[in-house]
Amino acid sequence: MLNSADRIPARGPRLALVLALSALGQSAVADSVPEDYLAGKRAFVAEVAERHGLDRQALAALLDQARYDPAVVAAITRPYEGQPWHRYRALFLTEERIRGGVDYWKAHAPLLARAEAVYGVPPSIIVAIIGVETRYGTFLGRYRAIDALTTLGFAYAPRADFFRRELEALLLLAREESIDASAVLGSYAGALGKPQFIPSSYRAYAVDFDGDGQRDLWGSDADVIGSVANYLARHGWRRGAPIAVPASLAEGVAVDGGLADLSIAGKVPVEPTHDLATLRAAGFLWQAPLEEAARAVPIRLEGGRGPELWLGLDNFYTITRYNRSNLYAMAVLQLGAAIESAVDGP
Repeated sequence: MLNSADRIPARGPRLALVLALSALGQSAVADSVPEDYLAGKRAFVAEVAERHGLDRQALAALLDQARYDPAVVAAITRPYEGQPWHRYRALFLTEERIRGGVDYWKAHAPLLARAEAVYGVPPSIIVAIIGVETRYGTFLGRYRAIDALTTLGFAYAPRADFFRRELEALLLLAREESIDASAVLGSYAGALGKPQFIPSSYRAYAVDFDGDGQRDLWGSDADVIGSVANYLARHGWRRGAPIAVPASLAEGVAVDGGLADLSIAGKVPVEPTHDLATLRAAGFLWQAPLEEAARAVPIRLEGGRGPELWLGLDNFYTITRYNRSNLYAMAVLQLGAAIESAVDGP
């Protein structure tokens, strides 16, 4: 667990002043940094300072403090989502996390109800996302965002362009929300706050749900709850619509045969495009009531006792826009259901 100084980012009036005053006393980089790391940072400073009117000296000083962190590269190459479903599920469907979700729900019930009224997203999904991401705000990450994003932006070729854009977004976010970009902590991928928004998502989807003039995803649970709901709504959440239903196959139908021309998703999300008549004809069976106009995608996950079959609908796909993994969306769905059951129970 992070201490309070780690959980809340230092703030200042403007980015230039924040960057100029930042002095953490750390060496710029280790001796073993990749060859292009320093050159990449220098080029980035010149380009971004000119594009956004940032103080070039202050920006260079900030990036000089950023450390290359090989642990960041190691972490991104072995994500949780690389595990089979039954192991991934066990990480999040725990009694501790369910109890924490119940406590969070009860503590913020009016905010959750307001978010559902405004955005159509039920409390179970909002709470479960915060629970999966940061254990309801009790663990917000151990990496300095500036270290993670410079490491991945200048020394991780597979997604360097993406992380350079996120680094740029962090600098703009710091200017807009008075965040100290040199001190704020996050995930190994630079995700921030209780809902773990990457900087570009923070800028695009965070909302000031408590009306205090600032979008604070560390200290304001109102902003956290409203922002998660807004993110899902902006990515296509359908109010009151189902998310996913368990399925089975008619006798004599084998999923390994490909089921004619149907695509069957595994860990990687696939947009639902199959109508229910097509799924029935292919041999899929389900008990939950679904509107005939619904579209779904078959999903097969590795359960502890064999494959699990599901039909993922539009709202399930929307959850994967938060984290592009069917394992993630299923964990959110099942954790949320467990929390809701406990909230409603005796």
